Amino acid sequence: MKVHPAGRLIVMGLPGPELTDGLRDLIRRVQPGGFIFFTRNMAEAGQFHGLVRECADLLHHPAIMTVDQEGGRVARLAVLGERPPSGQDLARAGKEEWFYEHGRLTGRVMKLVGLNLNLAPVLDYAPEGREGVDNSLAGRCFGKNPKEVIRWAGEFLRGMQGEGVKGTGKHFPGYTFCGLDPHGDLPLVDRTKKEIEAEELSVFRELGPKCEAMMVGHAQFPAWGKDSGPASLNRDIVTGLLKEKMGYWGLVMTDDLEMGAIANRYGSAEASRQAIRAGEEILLICHNPACVEIARDALAEMPEKEWEGAIVSVEKFGKTLLTPPATFEPKEWKEANEATRKFREKVQAACE
Repeated sequence: MKVHPAGRLIVMGLPGPELTDGLRDLIRRVQPGGFIFFTRNMAEAGQFHGLVRECADLLHHPAIMTVDQEGGRVARLAVLGERPPSGQDLARAGKEEWFYEHGRLTGRVMKLVGLNLNLAPVLDYAPEGREGVDNSLAGRCFGKNPKEVIRWAGEFLRGMQGEGVKGTGKHFPGYTFCGLDPHGDLPLVDRTKKEIEAEELSVFRELGPKCEAMMVGHAQFPAWGKDSGPASLNRDIVTGLLKEKMGYWGLVMTDDLEMGAIANRYGSAEASRQAIRAGEEILLICHNPACVEIARDALAEMPEKEWEGAIVSVEKFGKTLLTPPATFEPKEWKEANEATRKFREKVQAACE
């Protein structure tokens, strides 16, 4: 069976903790670049490791195996073990060495179940006076200003990468001043280019070279044109700003294309075409497997010159990924989670 290479540009979600025959067939047909996992895929640690291994075995190439494992309320693996502290709690404690420890422990638990890319750290910040804004960032930021985030997110990355797990900076060019949660609808960030350049982009400029991947967010920035649309689908932002002006060399991906900010305006096919034309290299399609095949077919109908560069980037990235371990080690899993529990309690005590 001949497989079109455009499937490599999609990282897909799965509906449950086991694969059905229909899902196996879809994965074999599409040959996605990898998988993003959620708590719905996790019953217990051994089962989840088995699912990750099975998904990897169905692909003909190295697989991106990813999850949102930030800490605090966004820590998917907590359903299988211990919940790490949040970025906000670590920032309150203010001990730089603890951010490194957080990264090291995060990488340790991820690789034990076969995950090789974390959709973290958040590079947005939490300014004083915006605590009540519902923009999806509550508790997730590593500091109240760019300088804190640069210092502390950098340490988190260093610790995690030391365990062989790669990091993704998000949400370029910045969700900090969003007034809405993009899971529901498209936020508008009414800031000037000068303001964004001086503040939000200072973090991405400093930490971008340390992140193997970068996630572009679903927010609209009128500074790039009144009808500029979501940043994730905007070539002036993805290619012009991130790649050309800022010189970012790593893998560039969208946030989930099934979020309300995108799904309320575009179908899977159109969103996928626009994302690739903007310069994205990985499309996240996190929930409906049917949308994965629709997206792959839409990409396959595009001229090869529009997606061939993205394929090269994904293949290069794949050569550097950890392979899921052949066996699950319950003893090591227990020890890593016990260390995470003790670490969380230490951070909580320092915040009291």
